[in-house]
Amino acid sequence: RLGLETVERPDLPFPGIWLKIGDQQLHLLELPNPDPVDQRPEHGGRDRHLALSVRNLDVLATSLEGAGVGYTRSRSGRDALFCRDPDGNALEFIQQEK
Repeated sequence: RLGLETVERPDLPFPGIWLKIGDQQLHLLELPNPDPVDQRPEHGGRDRHLALSVRNLDVLATSLEGAGVGYTRSRSGRDALFCRDPDGNALEFIQQEK
């Protein structure tokens, strides 16, 4: 769980969730995945990905570990980590500057 507030969405013929990120929204749709997930790079930083900033990367890492979600730290030395969603899409989470 990312701990984001949900936003009401229209009545659509497929499941999904809309999330609030600041004054923006992220729409996640549950649709058949036409994109093959095999033969993608193991490290998500070498794959196309969505990047999001987080307040506390260590808290997120602990949450991912508790949920059994594998992740890798950024190989560039930045304070960031990568994981994949259930469809194999790469996600990058970057520590916000304090």
